[in-house]
Amino acid sequence: MEGNCWVSKEKKETKGKENKFWRISGEGLPSLRNLRGRTLRPHINTISPFLHYSCAFSSSFFSLNSLSLFPFTGRVDRFPVAMTILIHQPDVVAEVEEKNGAEEEELVLDGGFVVPNINSFGQTFRDYEAEGDRQPGVENFYRTNHINQTYDFVKRMRQEYGQLNRVEMSIWECCELLNDVVDESDPDLDEPQIEHLLQTAEAIRKDYPDEDWLHLTGLIHDLGKVLLLPSFGELPQWAVVGDTYPVGCAFDESIVHHKYFKENPDYYNPDYNTKYGAYSPGCGLDSVMMSWGHDDYMYLVAKENKTTLPSAALFIIRYHSFYALHRSEAYKHLMNEQDVEDLKWLQVFNKYDLYSKSKVRIDVEKVKPYYLSLIEKYFPAKLKW
Repeated sequence: MEGNCWVSKEKKETKGKENKFWRISGEGLPSLRNLRGRTLRPHINTISPFLHYSCAFSSSFFSLNSLSLFPFTGRVDRFPVAMTILIHQPDVVAEVEEKNGAEEEELVLDGGFVVPNINSFGQTFRDYEAEGDRQPGVENFYRTNHINQTYDFVKRMRQEYGQLNRVEMSIWECCELLNDVVDESDPDLDEPQIEHLLQTAEAIRKDYPDEDWLHLTGLIHDLGKVLLLPSFGELPQWAVVGDTYPVGCAFDESIVHHKYFKENPDYYNPDYNTKYGAYSPGCGLDSVMMSWGHDDYMYLVAKENKTTLPSAALFIIRYHSFYALHRSEAYKHLMNEQDVEDLKWLQVFNKYDLYSKSKVRIDVEKVKPYYLSLIEKYFPAKLKW
């Protein structure tokens, strides 16, 4: 049985931003494979002997004439399904390769880095409502995180892990440990973290060749995720990854899945549920307790091991997951003048941290000597963790 396929270009508004998509529509239930080898399963709209399907994806991420379209054989309800997809509109497909079409769907940063509209799962970045295999797990993660990240919990974790008495090792040794870590809170990536670190660092290096401290910050910013490993206490994911936010004052509504804070005991504590809570206006973020995780841990490691990285690097390490601040501009009433200056670099860094996540592989051995030289410049040979 052969199925027919129609291709059309459509527009969709997501969170106030217009995105262009290619939509394939037709009969049957095909499997589509994109250029990065990921198999896509379209949503089933109708249960019938000839299943109708429709899927959409950004033309900046896929090339229609390079898609692998192959038969799917199986049973849905009581109806056997087997088909081959044929595309009958080569004139439409050819449009994907036109330069101006691609330029409309990509954002170029000041340094030349091209920002895609969609992540490696074919969805917009940081879309926590998008349907997909990871969405239920990500939401459940944030529910557990928001319930358990209290002021007292964070205080206890900082006291325990601030002793830095777990392991002694180099920065690069820690990078290699991250081969065993996948961040369950991240809707944009399911690759080992070492891939993301090198993607971030190399993207920054290309656009800011003279800021070697920023290259190294890109490499090390997520090293605190080793907290997930047995030698570091094997903390649960909700105590290591995900967006961070202040504890000890009101939880801002811009925080992802804010609704679950209603199950956090601090939500009802008058000492912690007001605008300033335990803090004062302009006290400085260094005086603010942040939800515990890899950000704060790596900040403590770098600071206590006497890194010579500039203050902006430490600010990036500690607050790179603080999206309520650098994306929604919440909690600015707690910032001091130094925070304002350092935030400028964090906002530069964040674009690379978020949008460089992809399936593009980095040749580790090729770039390793460069990053080893930076590690030697800014850190001791061995660090306490």
